[in-house]
Amino acid sequence: MIQVAAAIIEDEQGQLLIARRKEGKSQAGLWEFPGGKIEEGESGEECLRRELMEEMNIAIEPYEFVGVNDHWYGDVHIRLFAWKATYQAGTITLADHDEYCWIAKSELGLFEFAEADKVFVRKLSAGGEG
Repeated sequence: MIQVAAAIIEDEQGQLLIARRKEGKSQAGLWEFPGGKIEEGESGEECLRRELMEEMNIAIEPYEFVGVNDHWYGDVHIRLFAWKATYQAGTITLADHDEYCWIAKSELGLFEFAEADKVFVRKLSAGGEG
């Protein structure tokens, strides 16, 4: 099982940050809430701070656990932990993604998300907090 953390990052206008996986990466072409693999001995919040700095060159602050989703991509088991986070600083520079955008919750349904993220998309789209 691979443990992964995802950040549901909201800006001051209430928009959410989503990013599209670039070619050559697993789930290429699909949108996701950015994050990454949780390393040994690392908390989910620490993982998100590290991953968002590494992958997007931004500082975030996770503040609320949203939930967990177990998903199988074929024989690969992903356990995705999601946190709400605030954008703190930095100019987005992409490493594992080829596009990003800030969108309103009402626009989530316009994007094709990776399967593991869809449970959180549905909750946010329905107005639930997680």
